[in-house]
Amino acid sequence: MHTFEELSALFSETFEKTHFPQEPHTLYQPNNYFLSLGGKRLRPILCLMANELFGDIHPDAWNVATAVELFHNFTLIHDDIMDKAPLRRGKQTVHTKYNESTAILAGDVMMIRAYEYISRIDVSLIQRILELFNHTAVAVCEGQQLDMDFEQRNDVTMEEYLGMITQKTSVLLAASLQMGGILGGGSFGNLDLLYQAGKKIGLAFQVQDDYLDAFGDPEKFGKQAGGDILANKKTFLLIKALGEVKGTQKEELNGLLAGNDPDKVNRVLKIYKDCNIDNWAIELKHRFLNEALQHFDDMAVVSKRKTPLKGLAQQLVKREN
Repeated sequence: MHTFEELSALFSETFEKTHFPQEPHTLYQPNNYFLSLGGKRLRPILCLMANELFGDIHPDAWNVATAVELFHNFTLIHDDIMDKAPLRRGKQTVHTKYNESTAILAGDVMMIRAYEYISRIDVSLIQRILELFNHTAVAVCEGQQLDMDFEQRNDVTMEEYLGMITQKTSVLLAASLQMGGILGGGSFGNLDLLYQAGKKIGLAFQVQDDYLDAFGDPEKFGKQAGGDILANKKTFLLIKALGEVKGTQKEELNGLLAGNDPDKVNRVLKIYKDCNIDNWAIELKHRFLNEALQHFDDMAVVSKRKTPLKGLAQQLVKREN
């Protein structure tokens, strides 16, 4: 068994190599640049950790983990274009450093490379993995579209937002865990619990992401301060606030969402604090975390094998970037 840090180092050895040919340089250099920015590599490590719940790491787990990470980075490149985001991990986004057309193609070829890694796994496993991977990829796209749709609405319910985040963020974490479990030969019950735990970790992760965008240190978070507020993105914080504000405070928030006030971020943050949205978000994050930990506890797996996964889940809700 390995810790998250040990698996991260092992995965880096296999992942931090050239996944793309040299030419055309104008297509592949942007991908090499983006992958060089690093990141938490969370999803592939979840795959490897889930695989190790059931024994030694299956050789194919490295290919699946690589596919998951490439797919995730493809979504980030395209998300940044749609969000018009200038920074990712504190550095220029691909469409900003190069151009939008190149960024679209770079993302496309990164996704194709992900499928190439899946095609390398054992033929007896490929159908189950591919079905789950495809189902997840579609859900992520659906979630991103809903996310953009919600930007034009001020009547998004918390239930709708939870559904969108589950698709956009949680299902990839859940699938990463379940794919690792499939490769490890996990039972149906254990595989289902892994998936449910992954969804709850994803929700806790998104609450923390929304919180950090509003209240985190931009230097540590690596993104534009208040970027979600400037873009009128629906977040856990905004939807909760829209349900809490009344009277003049409600008029002010709606006016800020409709206008281009130069002090928009600070004024919205003040409303959040006045409504205690910051503390509410922290409590919600811990609720989702505790539900994920319970799913791990319910798995028919030796307790000590669950320790690294449970520890990682707890680390995620304390992160500052």
